[in-house]
Order: sequence, then structure tokens, then C-alpha cells
Amino acid sequence: MERVPNVPALLSRLRMRQIVLLLAIEERGTLRAAAAQLNMTQSAASKMLHELELAIGQPLFERVGRGLALTAAGECVMGYFRGMRGTVSSLARELEELRLGSAGKLFIGSIMAASPGHLTDALLRLKQTYPLLAVEISTGTSDLLIERLNEGKLDVVIGRMLTLSERHYVFRPIGDEALSVIAAIDHPLTRRKRISFDALQAYPWILQPHGSPMRDVLEQEFRAHDTALPKGLIESASILTTTNLAMKSDMLGVIPDSVASRYARHGLLAIIPYQLQHTLTAFGSITPKDRPLSAPARHFVDLLHDTE
Repeated sequence: MERVPNVPALLSRLRMRQIVLLLAIEERGTLRAAAAQLNMTQSAASKMLHELELAIGQPLFERVGRGLALTAAGECVMGYFRGMRGTVSSLARELEELRLGSAGKLFIGSIMAASPGHLTDALLRLKQTYPLLAVEISTGTSDLLIERLNEGKLDVVIGRMLTLSERHYVFRPIGDEALSVIAAIDHPLTRRKRISFDALQAYPWILQPHGSPMRDVLEQEFRAHDTALPKGLIESASILTTTNLAMKSDMLGVIPDSVASRYARHGLLAIIPYQLQHTLTAFGSITPKDRPLSAPARHFVDLLHDTE
């Protein structure tokens, strides 16, 4: 393979069709399936992949059985190509909005902890400046929201960086998020002033799915007490599902303290007097470095941090 070309040479050699092919190979797993998806012959796809590897200067795939696996260089290139797909997706969306003569639309992803205060306050102030702007809000865990950000389906995420590289994102911290153990208002544990971790083990649990930041914190808590996760877990990323299950059973759940306090103030749930030893990392605004933000998106991010 040739040495990696400089930026002008690389830009002149890369073609959008090559990028589409690489993304299709990752999605479908084989060159044959990717070629069929793109209505190409396998030989044409093979030639295009070879030309792309020559342009990059390194092999991008290695054969594994009947399929293809990314090399280290392939993983690196694929990360940037996914970002390019997200950027083009955002561009297409904004162009369509301009064609329709709309005031635009802002797509926001937020973890639940930010919703009661930071998100709502910033949104209300944003609408004062952009009253005709349409806004769509998605809530979920940081890992799922960032995946949608990469795909160009979200403009801004309010969440945690997790293990993401700061080379690809702009992260501005907003605050920490305390967690509370919750239960029904008539739960037996609510009659105690102090609760040990062992006492919690007598009841079923509702936890967020494996891999989410909140689940990681709870797994650390159980490991610290040399205790396995409870059997018969219910796993849900939905705060609403968690709170409804806790209200109607003897199950215990863990949700952001800002949300739990609101439920407790209205007499809907009780906060169990147990202090978790482990905490979540700070959350904040996350935007892609290589994707320009619209004026409303930039203003929204600024407002988020004005409310700190």
C-alpha cells in the first residue's frame, strides 16, 4: 500500500460512492451483500474497495471466514465515515426544511436528569427568540442518544461522554446527577429510618439496561458489597415504566434524584433512606466537532449553560 496521502490528495481521491460502499459492507457483513444492496456487481464493488484502500494507503478489511472484518485502519476510517453520513443526513434535513419554507426544526436528545430543570428552562428561553422553531425531544440513556447523534438524527445531546473520544465531540459539563432508590409510598422499607444494603436485597429490582451509565453505577454498588445482581430483574430505560412499576408493587428502582424528589413531593413515591456509594459522572451538552450547528442549535446550547 502507498503511504497515507496528504489532505488535498485524499480529498481528490475519495468518492462518495466509496464511502457508501464501506458503510454498506459494515452493515451487511460481506462484500456480496453490500454490492447487492447498492445494485452493483461483486466485481465492481471489489474494484471500488481496492481503489478506496489505495486512496487511504492502508488495507481496511481482512477476511474472516466468509465475511470481512475491519482492520485497525478500517475502524478509524469507519468512525469518520459514520460521522460524514450523519453530517449529510443533517444537511438533507435542513435543506428540506428550507425548501418547505419552515422556520427549521431542532432535534434534541436528553437524559432524564436534565429534563426537569436545565432542558425546560433553556427551551422556554429558546422559544422567545425562535417562536416558530419546531423542536423534537427524545429522552433515553447517553449511549443510545449518542448513537442517534452520530447518525445525524439529533443535533444536540444532553448526556455523558462515557468512553467517547473528545477529538470527535464538544463536551461542555453542566452538573452532576445524584441517584435515589425509590419505592411505593407504603413499601415496608419506608417505615425504617436507616436502611442497610442487605435489607434492599429482600426485594425485586428494576434497573436500566446493561451498558447504560446508571446500570454501571448500580453494578459497581453490588460489586462493592460482594453481592450478585438480584435474580428476576426487570430492565427498562424508561423512567415512566420504572416509577409505575415501583408505585404498584414492592419493587425497588433507581432514578435521578431530581426526578425522584418531584414524585416524593407529590406523594407518589417514597425515597428509600439509603445513600448509594457510587455516583454518575457529570452530564453536559454534546455536539459533533465536524458538523456545523444551526443558529437555533448554537443558541440552545448557550442557553443550557446560562442556566447553570
